[in-house]
Amino acid sequence: MTANERSAPLLVLLAIVSVQFGGALAATLVPRIGAAGSVTLRLAFATVVLYAVARPSLRGRSRGDWLTAMAFGVVLGGMNLSFYASLAHLPIGVAVTVEFLGPLALAATQSRRPRDLLAVVAAAVGVLLVSDALGAELGPADLTGLLLAGTAGVLWAAYIVLSQRTGARFEGLDGLALAMVVASALVAPLGVATTSSWPGYAVGLGLAVAVLSSVLPYSLELVALRHLRQHVFGILLSLEPAVAALAGYLVLGQVLQPLRVVGIACVVVASVLVLGTTARRRGAKAPPSAAQTAGS
Repeated sequence: MTANERSAPLLVLLAIVSVQFGGALAATLVPRIGAAGSVTLRLAFATVVLYAVARPSLRGRSRGDWLTAMAFGVVLGGMNLSFYASLAHLPIGVAVTVEFLGPLALAATQSRRPRDLLAVVAAAVGVLLVSDALGAELGPADLTGLLLAGTAGVLWAAYIVLSQRTGARFEGLDGLALAMVVASALVAPLGVATTSSWPGYAVGLGLAVAVLSSVLPYSLELVALRHLRQHVFGILLSLEPAVAALAGYLVLGQVLQPLRVVGIACVVVASVLVLGTTARRRGAKAPPSAAQTAGS
């Protein structure tokens, strides 16, 4: 095993930590300028950096190429917006856990193995524990947050499908860069309309969120995925809910009740079973990276 192969898992772990701590930082920004304003800043900064790096070619694109990139951008913007809005109502560990059901369910349905379907059932039980649906009566704010996080999960699954289609039509990062432009253009008017002021500290936080949630982790994973086996990447990606809970505790002081911790553990174990073993068995394309999953 080469040094690059040994260091690849560490790079992915660093990327996941970066994404989730970026999300925790975003949770401090949402109460100040709103979800739409926060997403606008993140997408704007990330789009500028990604577009400058990719420099996508606009010539020779078919109608199908443009429609795919536009659909990808719409889903990307909606996923970001619904997830950030959920952070106003839920601890980040809970929001990420609920959102994670999207790609998990997609992977299980593509596999269709009884073991994977049972893993999704276990994950659903975990989400019930995380949402506290079996305990105290949920208030309107809790239900709103769960609905928004669930919507982000559905859009995350759609993101995975469209990411694969975009990758088949565009070379390198061209498709993602164009989709980011579309997402920014869709969200920016709402962000401007709903944000009364843009103080300097908010812009600075937005830049930090863009770097932590997009630029830095994407760079790390771009290197790591050249040397990492796909099933190993799937297992590492499954740690996202747990890392999100840790980030929520360290950055936001969000202490989760024991049942919620058990629920997160259920989702992590189910994700390891589905994402890791499915990639190992099929030799399929690795799941989208933590950096590309811009909802987290």
